[in-house]
Amino acid sequence: MRYQRPKGTADILPGASAKWDYVEQLARQIFQKYGYRGIRTPMFESYDIFARSAGDTSDVVTKEMYDFKDKGDRHIALRPEGTAGVVRAFNENKLYGPEYQKPYKVYYMGPMFRYERPQSGRQREFHQIGVEAFGSDNPAVDVEVIAMALQLFTQLGLKDLRVAVNTLGDQKSRNDYRTALIDYLKPHYDELSEDSQERLEKNPLRVLDSKDPRDQKFVADAPSILDYLTPEAHDRFEQVKKMLDALEIDYVVDPDMVRGLDYYNHTIFEVMVKAKSLGNGYTTICGGGRYSGLVEQLGGPDLSGVGFGIGEERLLLLLNDEGVQLPVEDQLDIYVVGIGDETNLESLQLVEAARHAGLSADRDYLGRKPKAQFRTADRLNARVVLTVGKRELEEGNVHFKVMATGQEVTVQVADLLSNFGQVFKAHVEG
Repeated sequence: MRYQRPKGTADILPGASAKWDYVEQLARQIFQKYGYRGIRTPMFESYDIFARSAGDTSDVVTKEMYDFKDKGDRHIALRPEGTAGVVRAFNENKLYGPEYQKPYKVYYMGPMFRYERPQSGRQREFHQIGVEAFGSDNPAVDVEVIAMALQLFTQLGLKDLRVAVNTLGDQKSRNDYRTALIDYLKPHYDELSEDSQERLEKNPLRVLDSKDPRDQKFVADAPSILDYLTPEAHDRFEQVKKMLDALEIDYVVDPDMVRGLDYYNHTIFEVMVKAKSLGNGYTTICGGGRYSGLVEQLGGPDLSGVGFGIGEERLLLLLNDEGVQLPVEDQLDIYVVGIGDETNLESLQLVEAARHAGLSADRDYLGRKPKAQFRTADRLNARVVLTVGKRELEEGNVHFKVMATGQEVTVQVADLLSNFGQVFKAHVEG
């Protein structure tokens, strides 16, 4: 029987995985400069955590979540997004305590799971890079996370970046807008999709997020949240825009942008890129915003948070389509060619000595002819090829060849085993 990976999953093979490693390592470096530290949470949580955070009318909960009863009859769900689990960890470990700096900043990376139709850049198991900052209402934190995302994309080599921003206002703004939206949509109730009919009274903002053509024709003329902002919410959004201007961040205000998750309020944003491979328009590569109430809703204090999420599959697909060459290290420092079975031990000692000196090293393990081993060294782009055979064993030395210059010298095995790094540097780096 031939086994295959589950539908909606992918094998990330060597070569491709090096690009993933590079993107993730660069993200770590940038996030840490902004004061964010890594957090790792379980890939599965109590179903209620996601049902409460995403909202029981969301597509995530009603259609996409992988949930099941475990052997202890507990209702468990694979995480469909990163924020809820991070909030749970923040609360459970009392990271809001006075001994912790505010805002409390974390980043995460890892697989998420949603049961949806697989397509390019969208899988049932997908990977997300995200950040969260808890405990500050300052709009400067909103702008900081936007600037941080832009720095990551810029350093990855993406151009023509733009930010779309909107606000969902405070609670009063949202309540007033909700009423206006219901009043606008109710006369069209029979023409809406079944999902939107069900959501109309519970959370009409989700109708605006619908991709169903039956809903889209009404969404175009729906009231704007910007017309229902309280003076405080309006002033806050003005501060966000002023700060974006001060940092010379290119942005547009998109009053039609909403969020499919219930916990967002005030600033929401998307980072977009104008990709030649995707036509002339902009495509979204990052989404996020501010949320209040979620920390308290999941059992913690009344603290707000702000963050974003990046889909890694979509990002890497875009980098590839745009021809961005990631600086992935693909050169081997040392390759040892061992001629004859009697060189097996010395070949092992040499590659281990090289590795302990901080160099990358490999050797032949198949007892192949020297010609085949040299071809492998060439394919691996080895900087130095060491050759050891019967005569070298008798004389206690190896043949040391620098491939870039063709320089060939004889080096004592004892010198390499005791001080591989210095020998390598002397002959290769000058």
